[in-house]
Amino acid sequence: MIFLTIGTQEPFDRLVKAVDEWAAAHAVPVFGQLGGLKPDSYRPRHFEWCEFIAADVYQQKLEACDLLVAHAGMGSIISALTWAKPLIIMPRSAALGEHRNEHQLATAQKFRDRPGVAVAWAPDEVGPLIDRLLAAGSDGAAALSPEASPALIGTLRAFIHGGAEGGGRPG
Repeated sequence: MIFLTIGTQEPFDRLVKAVDEWAAAHAVPVFGQLGGLKPDSYRPRHFEWCEFIAADVYQQKLEACDLLVAHAGMGSIISALTWAKPLIIMPRSAALGEHRNEHQLATAQKFRDRPGVAVAWAPDEVGPLIDRLLAAGSDGAAALSPEASPALIGTLRAFIHGGAEGGGRPG
């Protein structure tokens, strides 16, 4: 099962429509948590969805899914990390009226090379990424690791042991 979650604040029609178009051509079950929809928001026709789900239902969907597809919100990324799920993120765009600023673009840039994360920069990239990760199965579709990257660990180690002159802890 694919679990689509776009947060709870604003609709994200570009991502929802991309997943709906993919679902129309595939027999894989999809469930979407779509947040607060507006009257003119896109409503999927090819998969089951709710605007809001309880935290325990969210956790059940997350545990059961083979793939998480989400906006580039830290809550979704942390959820994928916590449950070791492969993740596709697509950042919202403030320029398109999907968010207040472009911080999701920055988040996607930071996570784009992380094992277990695939970034869709545009709606037409969503379906091929879903296909690729599902085809890879559990062997090739690495889950987002709960372990920090070696680069982050090295930076933290240098900071902690570097002393005040080396940018370490203040004395």
